[in-house]
Amino acid sequence: MYADVVADLELRHLTAMAAVADEGSFGRAAARLGYTQSTVSQQIAALERAVGGAVFDRPGGPKPVRITPLGAVVLAHGRQLLAKAEAAAAAVERFKAGDGRVDIGTFQSVSNVILPRVVRQLRDEHPGCDIRLFEEETDQPQVRDLDLMFFDGPGDDDVAHHKLIDDPYLLVSGRDAFPDGPVRLDLLDGAPMVAHPRICDQVRVEQAFADAGVRPRIVFRTVGNEAVLSMVRAGLGSAVLPRLALHGVTDDALRLHELRPALPPREIFLLWQAGRTHSPLATRAIEIAVDVAEELTKHWFSRPGGNPGADRRSGVRARPHAVTSDTP
Repeated sequence: MYADVVADLELRHLTAMAAVADEGSFGRAAARLGYTQSTVSQQIAALERAVGGAVFDRPGGPKPVRITPLGAVVLAHGRQLLAKAEAAAAAVERFKAGDGRVDIGTFQSVSNVILPRVVRQLRDEHPGCDIRLFEEETDQPQVRDLDLMFFDGPGDDDVAHHKLIDDPYLLVSGRDAFPDGPVRLDLLDGAPMVAHPRICDQVRVEQAFADAGVRPRIVFRTVGNEAVLSMVRAGLGSAVLPRLALHGVTDDALRLHELRPALPPREIFLLWQAGRTHSPLATRAIEIAVDVAEELTKHWFSRPGGNPGADRRSGVRARPHAVTSDTP
């Protein structure tokens, strides 16, 4: 019986009932709702059939209608249902407008350079949005519980992807460790080097060295970019890092060199679960990330010489220089 009542009740019936109760007449309720009086009467009649009794006493004439005891019960719960329906409709509209929640996976150099601009623009456009960030250094991307994930590879077959940027590798050394100009790969054979652990793109970097017959002597491994640079400053060795990891670093004790031949760049992708429909907020996050990556690439390669290792002030290509901040 209860299920039958709920199934037969409709929000339009409850809306008509609330209007009649508020206005005291079917005519004024119809005017408020933009219906005809007969339409309101039909809605109330349908509601009374659903609940099995009268919800209004109708004295007739100019006297206002009065709600019955059964009607008072129905109206009290009906107003709660109407409020929940209105809240749900408002939430759907906010979601379609870009509010809601987005979960994004990231790693440290993206967190330092690309992601802050994505977050800032999302929050500027949608102040009510909920952005959750999860950072992990891993070679096995776990996209299942995330809307999006930044990763230095295209992921597995069950993951969809969009390539964002080619992130070129540079040699970072102490100020006087190498002569001016590009550094040949063979000069790094046996040279002390600080490096990331053998996960993610570091495996490909070391394989590229091996393919060239070069085997640097790894003296320290650490997952932190700052720790790598600190050890280079301390004279422990040089390091090969992607350009994104050097963003915003200003230090006269460090020098950047191009490598000859250049190593294949690190490729940064946005991943998401294949077949997933993006929310408007996730869709916007992808659009902003693509724009940021394009601007960053243009900034790097707009330097004299068309490469990220050129000296932007003098136009002298491949002259080592202090690591400087690159604000795109």
